[in-house]
Amino acid sequence: MAQITLKNLAHSYLPNPQSDKDYALKEMDHVWQDGGAYALLGSSGCGKTTLLNIISGLLRPSHGRVLFGDRDVTDAPTAARNIAQVFQFPVVYDTMSVRDNLAFPLRNRGMDPAYIKARVDQIAAMIGMESMLSRKAQGLTADAKQKISLGRGMVREDVNAILFDEPLTVIDPHMKWELRTQLKQLHRQFGHTMIYVTHDQTEALTFADKVVVMYDGRVVQMGTPEELFEAPAHTFVGYFIGSPGMNFLPATVQGDRATLAGGEVVGLGAEYAPPTGQVQIGIRPEHAMLTATGGLPFNIRRVEDVGRHRLVRGEVLGHALNVVVPEGMPVEGLPRVAFAPDRINVYADDWRVAPARERAA
Repeated sequence: MAQITLKNLAHSYLPNPQSDKDYALKEMDHVWQDGGAYALLGSSGCGKTTLLNIISGLLRPSHGRVLFGDRDVTDAPTAARNIAQVFQFPVVYDTMSVRDNLAFPLRNRGMDPAYIKARVDQIAAMIGMESMLSRKAQGLTADAKQKISLGRGMVREDVNAILFDEPLTVIDPHMKWELRTQLKQLHRQFGHTMIYVTHDQTEALTFADKVVVMYDGRVVQMGTPEELFEAPAHTFVGYFIGSPGMNFLPATVQGDRATLAGGEVVGLGAEYAPPTGQVQIGIRPEHAMLTATGGLPFNIRRVEDVGRHRLVRGEVLGHALNVVVPEGMPVEGLPRVAFAPDRINVYADDWRVAPARERAA
């Protein structure tokens, strides 16, 4: 196991990049703590797989260095990095049995046969394939083959890190939940550094201690699921985390007041120095409340029942806004919406503005 450090790391697939837009990964400095469970989250094309391939050694960065502990592995091949990687689609040996597929990394390292058998049995139980150990991989379903890939990636206990590149894409929904639970249990038991790439926020938030959100080749925030939900560092994080995402309204901000178009005023839960640039306030649908008086005028467009709550979609001053209300709550006669002041965030040019009390801390 090892701490993974990225120093001045950047990558372009072009031979002579001239500007930021030519880079798939913009310059970054990050530390992944030894034994941490991280999810690398973002939409398709944001640079997640590029970053994972640089860490694993499948791709050499255009600039910067990769360190495992104190060792510079930037130019080291994958085999010299002592990592395990599980890819999006199955990678199995069709002519081998399930048992031999799972045992392959251990036999390659000359492990004791008794240990190999015990470890393979343990992993097979974890992925639900105990009854299939003697079967050939050829002819198994895609999700069964992917479970073999997942198990083979986790069978070694001595790796520096385990890297997962959207490994549950072909797994059925019920098994996804079980495997995520097993991965967390494995992490608690053995303390491997785990990096899990996904575009699915549910997978990220249920697996990881820390979620790393990427947007347009940049890491825009690294934090706990609670930090990403309550205080998104970037408007993309607010939009991408949550279902539905954060509401944003253009405003001017002065002190503890935000003034919207038309002169409507919203009270903020903190004092702010006047931000410059394109200024918005952000509020989660869960922190907005329908009301008969006060607040802002709210034009309801439709109401959706989504399990234990209702989602009210509408407009405030010409801007779309969503409100989450309890199941069964009537919305008739509630033509206005109010926000919890201490749950409002302020953004300038898409980046969160820290209130005065945070700046002073």
